[in-house]
Amino acid sequence: MSEGQAIGTLLANAQQILEYAGIANAAQEARWLVAYALALKHHELATRSELLLTAEQFARVMSVLRRRESREPLQYILGSQEFCGLEFSVTPAVLIPRPETELLIQETLREGGFAEGAVLVDVGTGSGCVAVTLATILSGMRIFALDCSRDALSVAKGNAERQGVSNKIVWLEGDLLSPLRECSVAGSVDAIISNPPYIAEADWAGLQPEVRDYEPRGALLAGVEGIEFHERLIHDSREFLSPDGLLVMELGQGQAPLVRRAAEAAGGYTGVQTVKDEAGIERVLIARRASRGVNHG
Repeated sequence: MSEGQAIGTLLANAQQILEYAGIANAAQEARWLVAYALALKHHELATRSELLLTAEQFARVMSVLRRRESREPLQYILGSQEFCGLEFSVTPAVLIPRPETELLIQETLREGGFAEGAVLVDVGTGSGCVAVTLATILSGMRIFALDCSRDALSVAKGNAERQGVSNKIVWLEGDLLSPLRECSVAGSVDAIISNPPYIAEADWAGLQPEVRDYEPRGALLAGVEGIEFHERLIHDSREFLSPDGLLVMELGQGQAPLVRRAAEAAGGYTGVQTVKDEAGIERVLIARRASRGVNHG
């Protein structure tokens, strides 16, 4: 590949580079990356296919192609990811929002029936995709978004500004639910929602290089079992949830029986259920805080 070639030729060569690198969707990604590097809309790639590249344009295209060739995630290169119909900025400080996490939003809304003034907490907010999406849908709620990473919170705040919901979310830095202890909300939270780390240590080496080598390890790796964060949330959420309040957590494949048992063993919850994603995987666990009279925790 060299400068002076036409966009159409460049696209074909870009696709070949990505295919050799093992990128499954090489043709589509080549179009996205070339359009991004040249600041063109996707349809303009076809209408300008005969346009010859300058040296500067060629260098920009090669820069993004080499990054993707090394398996850097497409979303980090482009700087954004769509989630629930909204565009979210993403950096290597945050996990890239996944389609299956949209199920957290759907189930929270389906089960919630939130009244005016309800308190919702997003634990491990990352890019802010859960808290920000809920803030765009719900009005009159108090939403807290928690993360142990200051850099992640910075990205999340930017996404809240982008979607015009900055004034609806309180951002707190700290380990899991611990920042809530300063907020006088014990026993009055209507929903705690989380996509916690759930990769077991034994599974780390087998992850795709895009995930293992680029996404934040702390947002992915849970420990030996993979459910360590779920167990902590099950235990700690009882302090904050109101009677009948929801705990809604994303699960990794095969983790549902373990997390369900942990919730039942902890006591203080009723109606523990799981919801399958489109692939048939039990992806979300929902538990309700029992009324104080039947709290065995």
